[in-house]
Amino acid sequence: MTSTPASPRAGGHRWRFFRVGGLDHVHLETAADFIHLPELDQKLWAALSCPTRGLEFDAKTLDLIDTDKDGRVRVPEILAAVQWACGHLKDPAALTTGSDALPLAAIEDSHDSGRRLLASAREILRNLGKPGATSISLADTTDTKAIFAQTRFNGDGVVPPASAGDAATQAVIADILATVGGDLDRSGAPGVNEAGVDRFFGELRAFSDWLAKSETAAASILPQGEATPAAFVAWRAVHAKIEDYFARCRLAAFDARAAVHLNRAESEFVALAPKDLGTDTGEVAGFPLAHVAAGQPLPLAEGVNPAWARAMEEFRTKVVAPLLGASQTALTAEEWTQLGARLAAYAAWLAEKPGAAVEKLGRARIREILAGGARPEIARLIALDRAVEPEFAAITAVDQLLRYHRDLHRLLVNFVSFVDFYSPDRLAVFQAGMLYLDGRACELCFRVDDMGKHAALAGLSKIYLAYCDCTRRGSAEKMTIAAAVTSGDSDRLMPGRNGVFYDRRDQDWDATIVKIVENPISISQAVWAPYKRMARMIGEQIDKLAAARDKGITDKAAAGIATAGAHLDAGKAAPPPTPFDVAKFAGIFAAIGLAVGAIGTALAAIVTGFLGLAWWQMPLALLGLFAIISVPSALLAARKLRQRNIGPILDANGWAINGRVKINIPFGAMLTSMAKLPANAERSLTDPYANKSGRRLRLWVWGFVIMTALAVAAARYFVLGRIW
Repeated sequence: MTSTPASPRAGGHRWRFFRVGGLDHVHLETAADFIHLPELDQKLWAALSCPTRGLEFDAKTLDLIDTDKDGRVRVPEILAAVQWACGHLKDPAALTTGSDALPLAAIEDSHDSGRRLLASAREILRNLGKPGATSISLADTTDTKAIFAQTRFNGDGVVPPASAGDAATQAVIADILATVGGDLDRSGAPGVNEAGVDRFFGELRAFSDWLAKSETAAASILPQGEATPAAFVAWRAVHAKIEDYFARCRLAAFDARAAVHLNRAESEFVALAPKDLGTDTGEVAGFPLAHVAAGQPLPLAEGVNPAWARAMEEFRTKVVAPLLGASQTALTAEEWTQLGARLAAYAAWLAEKPGAAVEKLGRARIREILAGGARPEIARLIALDRAVEPEFAAITAVDQLLRYHRDLHRLLVNFVSFVDFYSPDRLAVFQAGMLYLDGRACELCFRVDDMGKHAALAGLSKIYLAYCDCTRRGSAEKMTIAAAVTSGDSDRLMPGRNGVFYDRRDQDWDATIVKIVENPISISQAVWAPYKRMARMIGEQIDKLAAARDKGITDKAAAGIATAGAHLDAGKAAPPPTPFDVAKFAGIFAAIGLAVGAIGTALAAIVTGFLGLAWWQMPLALLGLFAIISVPSALLAARKLRQRNIGPILDANGWAINGRVKINIPFGAMLTSMAKLPANAERSLTDPYANKSGRRLRLWVWGFVIMTALAVAAARYFVLGRIW
C-alpha cells in the first residue's frame, strides 16, 4: 500500500448512535466520523472480520483492503483503508457519495503521496486521450492495457520486443520469448524480465561450452565425425537386444542344457504357425535376436530375428561398417564391447548436454547472440523501465482510491454497523437475493459453501432455515443458499419443494429445498399448532382404523372364498355360514354399552356445566379453553422468536460477529412477505368451478349451529327453568 500521512489526533469526538432492531448503531456520515473511527471502541463494532468472497460486494476492493491476503478483512485492515482514503481526499465526507467518479480537485495534494497520485491520475487520462478531463472514474483505470498501450516503459520491469530501438535487439528478445518464455507487460504484450534474460544467456553459454568440448576432443567424442550422432542412435536402438543375445550365449556356454530353453520352446513356434505373421509381430520381436549357441557370434544379416532385421541393418551400415569394416558379416562379443567403448565418450558427452531450451536455435545463432551486444542492451532497457516504477505504481493507487471512494462507506455500514440490513430500502452485503416459494418471498438468503457444516452452527440462530440447491438452465453454475423463513407457517415446506431464486443481479435460478432446520416461524403458527397436531393425530388414527378394518374384511372375504373353493374342488357343498353366537358377543356389547355410558355421562356433565353458565360467560369459557390450549404454545414460540439472531448464520459463513444481530417479530414479518392482493384490487367471489358439495356442507354447518343454539335455549328452559 502507498505510504500515508500521519494518523489523526485522537480524543474528544462526539459519536452519534441510533437504535433499530433492538441494537445501537453508530452514524458514519461526516468527515470527523471517518477520521476518528480508530477511537471507536471495537466492542461497539457489529463485526470483527468478514470473508472476502461470498458477499455481494466488489471482490477487488476487498482484496485491496485484505493486505495480508488471508481471505479475510479484519478491523486493523478496515482502519488502515479508512486512514489511507482520508489522507488522500481533501474532504473525507466524499466517501459517503458512493460514486465511482472522483474530481481531480478532490485529491489531497499537500503531501508527496497525494501529489504522486494526482500526477498518475493525469497521466492515465493523457494516455487515454483525455488530457483536459477534470475527473477520473473506475472505467478509466480498469482497462490497464489501454492506459499503457502508448507508453514504452511502464515500471513493471518487463520489456516487450517493441520497446527495443533496433531490430537486432528485438530479434534476441523474440528468441528469449520463444525459448525460455516471459511475462505479460502492463500493456498486455509479452516481454522479458531480468530473471528470464539471465536464464536465457546462462543456457546459451552452457550450451556453447558443451559444443566447444566436442570440438576440442573430437577424436574421442566424435569417432565418426558428423555421422557419430546417427551412429549412436542406431547403436542405442539395438543395444539391449544385443546384450540379451550375448548373455544367452554365455549362459549356453556355462551349461549346454540351457541352449534348448534359451531359444524358446517348440510349442511357442507351433502357436505362431496358424497366425498371419509380419516382421513386426510382437511375439516374434520377443524371441532372441539370433539362434543361441555357446560361443556363437551374432550374425548381422542372415539368421537375424525378422522383427529386428531393419534395426540390425541400420546398426551394420552406420556403426559396424565405418568402425570395423564393410565386409563384417558377424559380430563377436569382444567386437561388440569394442564398439561400445568407441561410442562411450560420445554417450557421456551427450548425457551432460545443458541448455535444452535454447538448442533449437542452432549452433550458429547461439554463437551469434553470444558474440553480439544484446545482453547489455536488454539490461539497459529493463533498468529504464524500472526507473519509472514509482510513477506508474501510483496508477494502482489511483484505482485503489477510486474503489475506496465508491465502496468504503458501504462496507463500513455493513461491518462497523449493520445499517443496510435494518434499512427497508437496502440489502446488506451478506444477503444473496430473494427466494419465492410457497406463496411467500424470503428476502433474507445467504450463500452457503458447506451445507452440513453451516447447518450445525446456523441452527443456533433460532431461525427457520430452508437450504436450497440452485441451478440455472443451460449453465453449469450451481449454488446453495440458506433462506430464512420468518412469516407464515411451515405446513407445506419440505425437502423436494421447488421455488425460484433471484440473485442480486436479477438472474433467476431453479431452487429446490434439500434440508430444513426447524424453528418457530410466527405466533399465528404457534397458536394453531396444537389443533393441527390434534387434527393430524385424529386423521392418522382414523386412517389406521379404516385400513385395519378394510384389511380385516378383505382377509375374511379371501379366506371364505378360499374355503368355498376348496370344498368345490373336493366335490362337496360349501359349509354353511357360522351362526351368530349371542352369548359370545354379549360381553362385548356390555363393554361397549358401559363405554358409551361413561362417555355420555362425561359429556352430559360438561354440557350441564356449560349450560349452567350465564349467556355472557359462555364465550368467555370457550375463550378460556382456547387460551389453555394455545397460550403455552404461543408463549414458547414468542420467547424463541425474540431470540432470533443472524449472528450464528454469519459466523457459519466465516464472519466474526461481535454481538447479537436480532430479528424481532415485526422485522421478521417484513423479511418474509406473504402473498396478498393489491390494495386497490377488485375481487369477485363467484367461482364457476366451486365445489357444490362444499357449498352444501357450509349450509349444513350453519344449520347445525342454528339448531344447536335453539337446542341450548330449550334445554336451559326445561332444565333450569330459564332461557338466559
